[in-house]
Amino acid sequence: MGVRRWSGNRLLEEPWSRWLVAIPLALIVVITVVDLQAPTDVHLGPLLVIAPALTASLAGARLTAVAGVLAVAAQILIAVFHGGLTTTNHIAQLIALTFLSTLVVFLRHIRERQERALVQARSVAETAQRVLLRPPPRRVGPLRIAWLYLSAEEETDIGGDLFAVARAGHAATRVVIGDVRGSGLAAIGEASLVLGAFREGAHRYDTLPELVAVLEDSVYRNVDDVADTEHDPGEHFITCLVLEIPDEGPLGEMINCGHPPPLLVRDGQVTAMYAKHSVPPLGMCEPPIPLHPTDSWTFEAGDILILYTDGVIEARSPAGAFYPLAERVASFPAGSPDALLDRIHRDLLSHVGGIPLDDAAILVIEHAASHHPHFAPRSVNGFPRSHPSATRRPQPQPPVS
Repeated sequence: MGVRRWSGNRLLEEPWSRWLVAIPLALIVVITVVDLQAPTDVHLGPLLVIAPALTASLAGARLTAVAGVLAVAAQILIAVFHGGLTTTNHIAQLIALTFLSTLVVFLRHIRERQERALVQARSVAETAQRVLLRPPPRRVGPLRIAWLYLSAEEETDIGGDLFAVARAGHAATRVVIGDVRGSGLAAIGEASLVLGAFREGAHRYDTLPELVAVLEDSVYRNVDDVADTEHDPGEHFITCLVLEIPDEGPLGEMINCGHPPPLLVRDGQVTAMYAKHSVPPLGMCEPPIPLHPTDSWTFEAGDILILYTDGVIEARSPAGAFYPLAERVASFPAGSPDALLDRIHRDLLSHVGGIPLDDAAILVIEHAASHHPHFAPRSVNGFPRSHPSATRRPQPQPPVS
C-alpha cells in the first residue's frame, strides 16, 4: 500500500523532465529578441506573461517568481530600446506584467500549501490504513498465505472488507475475513471493530465460538459510535467468516456469519464449503450473545483454501455477468498461492474491464508440505470441467435477520 506524493517541485526531481523548466526561459528570450527586431508599432511584450504562467504549471512558487522577474526585466529591456521607460504604453505594460506575475506566484504558493496539506493527509491515511489492515505474514506455521485487497474508493487502500491472520493460544492459526455493509472510507470504522477484537481475542479464547461471541459483542456495543449513520441510517452489520486451522491434524473448524463460502482446492477439485449451521452476520444478535456451533472441515497437506468477499463473485462484466470464481480457479494451471492469486487478480480485472465497483478481498492459504505437489485444479465442486454441473458458481449466503 502506498500514497503517491506529488508537488510542483517534484517535476524537477525527474531527470528527463528538468528541461521543461527551460521552456519558459527560452520563451522570454525569443519574445524579447523578436520584439526588439520588430517595428516599434508592434508590441509583443505582453506575451511575456506566458513565462510565469507556464512555469507555475511546471515548478513551484520560487521558480515561478524567478520567471516573473526575468519577464519584467525583459519588458524593461524592450521598453529601453523602443521609446524609453517613460512612455505611457510601456509603463502600462510593466504595471500589468508585474501585477499578473505577482498574482501567478501568489496562486502557485497557495496551490503548494494545498498540495502539502494533501500529501500530509494522505500520509496519515496511509499510516492508519497500514495499522488497521496489517498484511498477514507469508508463512504461519504450516500455512503459506497470499492476499489481495482492491478498494472501490480512489486514493484509499482499504474500505469495507477486512481480513486478518493470528496465532491462537494453542498450536493453531485463526483467520477472519469479513465484509461491512457498505464500502469505501465510510466502512473503515466498522471494519476496525472486527479487526481489533479479533487480534485481541485470537490468542485469549480457547474455542472458536467464544472468539466469535467476542466479535459479535464488540460490533453490537460499538457500531453506532463508528458507523456513518448520518449518511447511512439503515441497519449496519458485517458478514464474517472465522476459521481455526490446527498445526497438527487435518481437522479444522469454521463459523460462517452470513459470508460467502470458502473454496477448498484438493486433488484437482474445487469445492464450495457451505456452512451446515446458519449464523447471522455480526451486529444482528442482541445480548446475551449465544455460542454458535462450529462446522468441521479437513485441511490436509497440499490443500489450498480460498477466502473472498462478495465484491469478487459479484463483480460484473460489461455485459452484466458475475465473475465465476470457482470455475476460473478450476481452469488455472498448478502454482503457488502467489501465482494463483496473481491469476485471479488479472482474470478479475479482465472480466470487469477495470477496477471492481465494490471492495474486494481475497486470501489464498495453502497447507504447505514439501512432499506434496501444488494444486492442479481440473474440476469444480467435484465434477469434471466437461460436466454440466461444473459451471455452478458458489453464491454468498443471504444474511439471516
